[in-house]
Amino acid sequence: MTVFIALAVSMTLLALAWLVRPLLWPAKRHGVSAQRLNVSIYRDQLEALERDLARGAISAADCEATRDELQLRLLDDTEAPAAVHAGDASFWTARRTAVVIALLLPLGAGAMYWWLGTPAAIDPVAAQKANEDQVAKMVDSLAAKLKANPDNPTGWAMLARSYKVMGRMAEAEQAFGKAGDVVNKDPDLLVDYADLLAVRANNNIEGKPLELVNRALALNPQHPMGLMMSGMAAYRRSEFGAAVTQWEKLLLLLEPDSADAQQVQSNIDDARAKAGMPGVPKPRAGGAEAGKLPPVDAAAAGAMTPEKINQMVEGLAARLKANPGDLQGWVRLARAYKVQGKLAEAEGAYAKAGKLVDADADLLMQYADVMATRSGKLEGKPMVLVKKALALSPKHPMALMMAGTDAYARADYAQAVKYWETVLPVLEPGSRDATLVAAEIADARAKGGIGLQFKAKP
Repeated sequence: MTVFIALAVSMTLLALAWLVRPLLWPAKRHGVSAQRLNVSIYRDQLEALERDLARGAISAADCEATRDELQLRLLDDTEAPAAVHAGDASFWTARRTAVVIALLLPLGAGAMYWWLGTPAAIDPVAAQKANEDQVAKMVDSLAAKLKANPDNPTGWAMLARSYKVMGRMAEAEQAFGKAGDVVNKDPDLLVDYADLLAVRANNNIEGKPLELVNRALALNPQHPMGLMMSGMAAYRRSEFGAAVTQWEKLLLLLEPDSADAQQVQSNIDDARAKAGMPGVPKPRAGGAEAGKLPPVDAAAAGAMTPEKINQMVEGLAARLKANPGDLQGWVRLARAYKVQGKLAEAEGAYAKAGKLVDADADLLMQYADVMATRSGKLEGKPMVLVKKALALSPKHPMALMMAGTDAYARADYAQAVKYWETVLPVLEPGSRDATLVAAEIADARAKGGIGLQFKAKP
């Protein structure tokens, strides 16, 4: 912005100087004086008259009369012009005209730019907001076209990725589901879909996300983000050898000594140490492994490093400070803070998202999860948010699970069973989550003395 203003001022001053200089410093006048020209003409006529008299072409009397006439005309033509009175001078002097131009030119240029130009483009925050608004319009336009013509798998894949970048995770998941075989044939789309599902499952890679990652690696065994997520899943299962295998493949694909390569090497060293594998670097003096970073979380998988994530989050926070009305921005910031473990900041960001959170069951549950994690309990405000989510989406899996957990903690086993039996059909049969919920239902039935209920047939 400063550079733009400096250039605009410089160009205005140059134009102003070019216009005003002739008025303040007029050029010296050169040329032939009218009086000298008249004198020269009459002198030539007198000389011609003398020559005519000498040749006898005219008489002396005629010569004398003609000479007198020429002298009178010479006196008349060479008389000094009458002095101009001060009161007859024009108001618009050169100096006053220069002052008016000096005032009107900058003001006119500024007004014209304000009217015809784009002043908001000077402000980086406003420019960023304008870009985001433009992207949102493009995405909404694509969604409208797909609604009218749903038989476009490639379009659904593009929409899913767009929604994911914008933080609209529920809509992104729906779009990925409608993309069909296009996703199953593209390792990039498979990994994007897996990352989305993992984020929505509170960064849990197990289950369908890992299944999608494995499909992606079957298509492209050297897919960087697929290798990172596969290694992370193995690390969380304490299968450190498998994690090392995947991350060492990834290390070969990265630029040596880059920040990403150093992070992956740090992950490998940590996994080797926990697995008791050879090749672990010796600790530095003092026993401290200075500069060593912990394994990256699922949200930082791929090419993103913790340092890059921190820079992005700080930049987003700065933009929202200047533009607090961006509710989608506050949601993105809240999610980023949650991934970073900054739960207090995440809770504050969700609160500032206001009406956007209140109208979205997924956002309500994310907000409730942050509050419950901070306080270590579900009762109170977290359960208020859970009930709001269930009012919007009665079969929301996470809301039903948390409501059941709250009822179980209050020894209201019948209510807990009711919530968990509602969520069970939503889960994939035979999956780990379905198995855990079934076990919770059995436990609650046993503690509450609740038998199986069969409805009488009509």
